[in-house]
Amino acid sequence: MPEAHWTCGSRESWAGGVTQCFHVPYSALTMFISREQSERDSATAYRMTVEVLGTVLGTAIQGQIVGKVVTPCIESPIFIGKTNSSVAMEELNMTHDTGSLTDTRNAYMIAAGVIGGLYILCAVILSVGVREKRESSELQSDEPVSFFQGLKLVMNHGAYIKLIAGFLFTSLAFMLLEGNFALFCTYTLGFRNEFQNILLAIMLSATLTIPLWQWFLTRFGKKMAVYVGMSSAIPFLIMVVVLDSNLIITYIVAIAAGISVAAAFLLPWSMLPDVIDDFKLQHPNSHGHEAIFFSFYVFFTKFTSGVSLGISTLSLDFAGYQTRGCSQPNDVNFTLKMLVSAVPVALILLGLFLFKLYPIDEEKRRKNKKALQDLSARCSDNTELASIV
Repeated sequence: MPEAHWTCGSRESWAGGVTQCFHVPYSALTMFISREQSERDSATAYRMTVEVLGTVLGTAIQGQIVGKVVTPCIESPIFIGKTNSSVAMEELNMTHDTGSLTDTRNAYMIAAGVIGGLYILCAVILSVGVREKRESSELQSDEPVSFFQGLKLVMNHGAYIKLIAGFLFTSLAFMLLEGNFALFCTYTLGFRNEFQNILLAIMLSATLTIPLWQWFLTRFGKKMAVYVGMSSAIPFLIMVVVLDSNLIITYIVAIAAGISVAAAFLLPWSMLPDVIDDFKLQHPNSHGHEAIFFSFYVFFTKFTSGVSLGISTLSLDFAGYQTRGCSQPNDVNFTLKMLVSAVPVALILLGLFLFKLYPIDEEKRRKNKKALQDLSARCSDNTELASIV
């Protein structure tokens, strides 16, 4: 079966349920560290910059540790010869499998220990160093709405559903690209010894361009940033499969893809607080649903990751993918081209089409901000009046 996503280290590959216990409250804290839209947008930009930087660090650590272990590839029986193919395969397995698999297992355990230690350190810094700021109206609410009532309200909020629908397809597009790019570089392009550096180029490009997208969305609006950011990857995704294999072009495509990955990282999380503000205006007496918004947003992100992994695994398996093969059949190379180019392009276009239905543009956002300020002022006046009485 095909290797897991991001062979040199993925932010999804080892996460599991433990990450969700951290990721949901960590993401939801954005709504509790400030009441101002601009400050929340700025905090989201800093958060996503550091998150992508952490992904780069994890990719580099695991890539360097695991990359030092040389796992021999297995030549296809077609090139070995029919008469002695089974003998050659058996000798290769007997000679290399035991030692190489043990070394690889140890390398992954060391990398997991280092990254796990960093994970615990960051969680401690977060829990000790961040303080929540709650609305006075929320603190004085008589009785909180139950989880299931809150879930029903959240799932009936049109702006939230449309935002999820748009980014569900664009997220799936970029996860398919991320999950298969290492195999594409290794087998289709023939850069077996370069794919780790290419993936690092993608993530470094994403890290450096998140501040650029933060400036762009404040200057031109978030919906415009979505259209420009997501669509900018399309010509480069087409270029990488149409042109002949070339290392320089591949690095250019990797850097360009990183720019779009930065938009995919930042914009969904930057727009979600706007949806929650819109929800508060429609349900002024219902409080404490931020965790529901963020938890289901995280759920759909992980859901797209699972769908991406399933699509990739099944497609490559049907195409005849050979694990640890020195080369792959033509059907596998064609499938990899589809998974990193044609399918992501189609999903991005579909996501952008659905995103046109998203109702919160910059004018709507400014009106919501003004309405929330008025609502907060009224709540403060009522609080002061109650304290005097």
